[in-house]
Amino acid sequence: MRNASRRGSTVIASGVMLTAAVVALLSASIAAAQSVRVEELVSAVVRINTHINPEGRTVQGLGRAREGSGIVIDSDGLVLTIGYLMVEAYAAEVVDNNGHTVPADVVGYDHESGFGLLRAIEPLKLKPMALGKSAEIKEGDPVLVASFGGAAMVGGAYVVAKREFAGSWEYMLEDALFTAPPHPAWSGAALINREGKLVGVGSLIVGDAVGGSDKAPGNMFVPIDRLTPILGDLIAAGRKSGPARPWLGLNTDEVRGRLFVSRVTPDGPAEKAGIKRGDVVVGVNGEQPKNLADFYRKVWAQGSAGVSIALDVLQDSQVKRLDVKSINRLDHLKLKSTF
Repeated sequence: MRNASRRGSTVIASGVMLTAAVVALLSASIAAAQSVRVEELVSAVVRINTHINPEGRTVQGLGRAREGSGIVIDSDGLVLTIGYLMVEAYAAEVVDNNGHTVPADVVGYDHESGFGLLRAIEPLKLKPMALGKSAEIKEGDPVLVASFGGAAMVGGAYVVAKREFAGSWEYMLEDALFTAPPHPAWSGAALINREGKLVGVGSLIVGDAVGGSDKAPGNMFVPIDRLTPILGDLIAAGRKSGPARPWLGLNTDEVRGRLFVSRVTPDGPAEKAGIKRGDVVVGVNGEQPKNLADFYRKVWAQGSAGVSIALDVLQDSQVKRLDVKSINRLDHLKLKSTF
């Protein structure tokens, strides 16, 4: 999202170019397993257009008009997408691959997974895509990545890593899926396994899909297994039930082992506590975080949203302890016009 570009180009993965022949082979395998043409399978991948509350907290970073892909996952027009495309939206529409446009209601958003849900207000007459199990995906597995636009926007890829991902915006997945080569339209794209089932939703383009010293570019997908436990809550209430993680309103970048504050959310908890852009986080309640992921774990281990987090920050050449009164991020967003 904020640390990754939203435009990409199809290049190499670990030195191997995915040719059109490889894509055709994957497509044929899926078609044979499902007894359907790939064109029919990916008809469930639609374009979504959203219009965001002008007072929305995410407008500065993400804009007021957003476009990307979504995946129809039931016969009543429920569309799964990546949440940054629709969070704080007051209006949305779904466009199928024939150009048919249907208004959609915003159903729910989950910050922890990154998923968002919309529902078309009338039948889409599209076959839903079945949900697979991302836990069964293995490194090296061939997959298809499909964005809106039909078969022309289907690309072949390999799963090059299943690993932890920590984003600067207080976001972490322990089981993110990384594929290469990158797909040029990844936002909300469908990651499809050899059985023709949905196993992930596109979130980012990254420069280190494999991880470590390998800098091959690729995409990061949110695993579909993160949806099942929260789907009922999102449909019923627009958000996951139960206590939320504490949110501070910080963007933090890990640079050469140090945690630099790159952005402080206006009127957020960190700003109110006196944290500034350029500060360096050196401790959580007196304990030094090893890296960005460890920083999040230490913060989230302090309790649920509402708990005060004691952050030690290097500010103006001095280490200061600042108490940050955390909140639920969803309570900070402008969501009342949607759900």
